[in-house]
Amino acid sequence: MRKMIMSAAMALPFLIGAAHAQDTLKIGYIDPLSGGGASIGEGGLKTYQFLADEVNAKGGILGHKVEIVPMDNKTNPQESLVQAQKAVDAGIHYITQGNGSSVAAALEDFVTKNNARNPGKELLFFNYAAVDPALTNDKCSFWHFRWDANSDIKMAALTNYMKDEKSIKKVYLINQDYSFGQAVRTEARKMLGAKRPDVEIVGDEVHPLLKVTDFSPYVAKIKASGADTVVTGNWGQDFALLLKAAADAGLKVNWYTYYAGGAGGPTAIKQTGLDHTVYQISEGIPNSGNKTAMDLEKQFRAKENMSLWYPRAVNEMRMFKAAAEKANSLDPVKVASALEGMKFEVLDGGEGFMRKDDHQFFQPIYISSFGSLKDKAKDPFDEENTGWGWDLVSKVDTAQTILPTTCKMKRPD
Repeated sequence: MRKMIMSAAMALPFLIGAAHAQDTLKIGYIDPLSGGGASIGEGGLKTYQFLADEVNAKGGILGHKVEIVPMDNKTNPQESLVQAQKAVDAGIHYITQGNGSSVAAALEDFVTKNNARNPGKELLFFNYAAVDPALTNDKCSFWHFRWDANSDIKMAALTNYMKDEKSIKKVYLINQDYSFGQAVRTEARKMLGAKRPDVEIVGDEVHPLLKVTDFSPYVAKIKASGADTVVTGNWGQDFALLLKAAADAGLKVNWYTYYAGGAGGPTAIKQTGLDHTVYQISEGIPNSGNKTAMDLEKQFRAKENMSLWYPRAVNEMRMFKAAAEKANSLDPVKVASALEGMKFEVLDGGEGFMRKDDHQFFQPIYISSFGSLKDKAKDPFDEENTGWGWDLVSKVDTAQTILPTTCKMKRPD
């Protein structure tokens, strides 16, 4: 009897540990935490950890505490597959990633094949920022959901705005040389050609992803071309360093961007002195005028000392919780089915929905310009302590963002 009591006492900590492990819902965060994309990846990690805390403060998801597991992929597709396999080996059933469509394509393929080989041990991929249109078109997967507008949706909105700007005569395209950058340049040519055939494309440049440390040769080409406008999908250090080189060269043009608000971008814009001539398209802005969103922005900045780059991550985490509760399950197949077609009030206001056909989320999107804030009471948030912030220029309602898909979804039996 004494030996039995001692054995039970020794086993108790392990049993308690196992119980705690079962009570934890782990989400693998696979994004760059080192290398050229580290500043962006670290910002995303802080965002997801903040959102996990928000969910946990309200009882978690179906009573399970949410834990974000950082997994550094160095913005490399092969390293991402290593991290995804580690997630599977650790019993993780949910991963999220955003920075790099080449990475997202590799992960989408991995998850689809893994789930076919391992029924009952499925993995869901929540994509918050990789916007290559192929991911929800020809390469779509039941196991992949995207909360950001794809690059074609964003370019359609940008060019609809640009077509009425008669000052635009000569456009220079500069983008990162991978699937997303190629999609941006292709659709910019196509859509500008259709909407503003009088506009001349005076340059179309691609460069290695997160490897260029001096953009002055590229800026020299832009300057020599006589361009009055630049269109770029650059993100991370590739945007910040591009703008820094533009400031050093005294390049004065309008910039239409996807990710000017990322780490270092606002500081670089301020250095150019281009007041409200840098535009960004996004699913939300800090100075949105929506009280709920602005209250969250204030809380996030106070805790993390950065702005909320990813309102879409808020939508993702809150919809994940809602889907699990609707399914009354954390089983990935049931959660995925609950997400299909789900309508949801997005952070900055308005209804979004997850299209069942391809798992592309549709939501209101905004075009904003960066510069001096004229009404601090109305627009209290600046960026990176520059004293400048984002002002709303145009809003596109959900119904106007919808584009067709070529996805032929294969669902599990």
